[in-house]
Amino acid sequence: MAIQFKILEKDQIFAAVPLVYKLNDFKVTEDSLSQRFSEMINQNYECAGIYDNEKLIGVCGLWYCTRHYSGKSAEADHVYIDDGYRGQGLGKKFFDWIYNYLINKGFETIELNTYVSNNQSHKFYFNEGFKILGYHFLKKL
Repeated sequence: MAIQFKILEKDQIFAAVPLVYKLNDFKVTEDSLSQRFSEMINQNYECAGIYDNEKLIGVCGLWYCTRHYSGKSAEADHVYIDDGYRGQGLGKKFFDWIYNYLINKGFETIELNTYVSNNQSHKFYFNEGFKILGYHFLKKL
């Protein structure tokens, strides 16, 4: 295994779609995800990836903003590591890389949402030092 972490170039962003599709509980189609990614890359968004040689095996979207309660902040989104690579410590290494990347960009905090039913992720994020600050609400318009 030759693992590498890096930010996907805008012209490579659609490589993330099949992995995010596996994560998605809302059953959004891959076509809809592709359309959304084409819009996201023109917003305050980047996508970090885990590569095994040239194969993309994990992703984490990063949304950037300044918030009144946390300062210059990045929000981790759609974190996913391919099933065959789980349980090898890659999540920890990936987040360590992300933390360093964000610190070098001048960010003060990182936050995220995770699905209520994803208990495995809750344990991981608690171990990473994340705290629950509130509830995430969603209303379809």
